[in-house]
Amino acid sequence: MSLFSRIKRSHRTLSLAATLPVALVGMWAAAPAAQAAALPAPDHVVVVVFENHAYEQVIGSSSAPYLNNTLKAGGANLTNSFAITHPSQPNYLDLFSGNNQGITNDNCYTPQFSSAANLGSELIAAGKTWGSYNEGLPSQGSTVCTNSATKYARKHNPWFAFNNVPLNTAHTFTQFPTDYTTLPKESFVTPNLCNDMHDCSIATGDNWLKNNLSAYATWAQTHNSVLAVTFDEDDSSHSNHIATVFYGAHVAPGSSTSTQYNHYNVLRTLEDLAGLTTHAGAAANASDITGIWN
Repeated sequence: MSLFSRIKRSHRTLSLAATLPVALVGMWAAAPAAQAAALPAPDHVVVVVFENHAYEQVIGSSSAPYLNNTLKAGGANLTNSFAITHPSQPNYLDLFSGNNQGITNDNCYTPQFSSAANLGSELIAAGKTWGSYNEGLPSQGSTVCTNSATKYARKHNPWFAFNNVPLNTAHTFTQFPTDYTTLPKESFVTPNLCNDMHDCSIATGDNWLKNNLSAYATWAQTHNSVLAVTFDEDDSSHSNHIATVFYGAHVAPGSSTSTQYNHYNVLRTLEDLAGLTTHAGAAANASDITGIWN
């Protein structure tokens, strides 16, 4: 192309821009930057999942003073957060792998039946660390379905579905470290059937959260780490509207977002907080959670 032709093309482009409304020109110019979400890069993220209560039952409830007065007040509240389906087990699989892997009930499946991508396998493939801490799990890596003595249920522990997640990354909760610098890059904590509010009260779960993870939450604020608390599903009477709260370093205290998010958005955000370049299942088409980071 001659110099004269290039000048004519540039002139036509500038002329077109000049005829557009100012707002559209601004959007056109800003579009590339808007495509990238500004997320922090925490050293550790711990996710805690509770059970079967709606947003309206938890947020603002006097039965959950720690969750409300400390984590929500000092962190970020997702006011329009939703689970995917009912019952529990497929939601856990959605949250961990972006897909229910064909599981639509709470029945105990054959362990490690799937090789689909998931948060654990992606972290490991990227040379990062993954772990789960499961209250009531009889022993590290045990694939037992239930344990009535410890109120353990495998249906709330989706990592056991995947043969690309080593069994030894499934720890008992007694193995949760007191030296938080030794935590994996990202990990999930699953309370037992009482402490996760499934069989016991909101107050029981809130007390458990305070007694077992408040020290980590406080530490996270000054050690480039994050705590996320969410629910698997609601009580089946609130359109699956659930509580989801983020707390720790880089989380704007007292912030909230009314953007509608679900388990796939949480998974996508966890992947991107870890700097992963792959995304499992429906997380590949989900957006990051934004508007809560400082």
